Amino acid sequence: MAEIIVVDTPGQDNTAAVARQAGARVLISDRPGRAYQMNAGAAVATGEVLYFVHADVHIHPDYVADIQQALDEGYSLGCYRSQFDKPSAALRFNAYCTRFDRIWCRGGDQTLFIPKALFWSLGGYREDHLVMEDYEFILRARRQYAFKIIPKAVVISTRKYLHNSYLRVNLANAVVMSMYFLGYSQQKLIRTYKYLIQVEKYGLSLEKRPASPPLVNHTP
Repeated sequence: MAEIIVVDTPGQDNTAAVARQAGARVLISDRPGRAYQMNAGAAVATGEVLYFVHADVHIHPDYVADIQQALDEGYSLGCYRSQFDKPSAALRFNAYCTRFDRIWCRGGDQTLFIPKALFWSLGGYREDHLVMEDYEFILRARRQYAFKIIPKAVVISTRKYLHNSYLRVNLANAVVMSMYFLGYSQQKLIRTYKYLIQVEKYGLSLEKRPASPPLVNHTP
């Protein structure tokens, strides 16, 4: 029997109420940030295997059996491929790329499974990372452990693409990832992301963007 833990932040929507009604255990985080919230959920989990799922993702119905099979095959952690809930030719290309074992093809929306003991032995997610925390953890874990891409897909919401555009979202992802590997600070990564796309993330509403370009005179 899977234990479902939802880690929410104080807000004006009814996420916590809906989750409780569905039978999930709900934690209200004392601070925002995916890394902090995922660590908080992992800290109270009672099972031996953790499975991290972002809010805009529909999990595959076979996830319990799929994850157990991957672990039985000797993999220590892994994810699914992805597809989108409103596919287009462009988004089908994005989804197709998730079958390839390259860091540029990964992302937290593909979910992540890992034994709890191994997760904590690696130190969990870095809570000083408000963006790119999934990439940082996967890169760190894969230096020592085998990673499995399950050949099935989870379904990701296209909400972000509908509020922006395919090109703008992919540009934002490419720019921020490049800046991360070049050593830019978290603050600069977040400011760039906020400037490039409208998204309900990091406290930014869909109607607001920073007024000034984020890349002027920026150094890592």
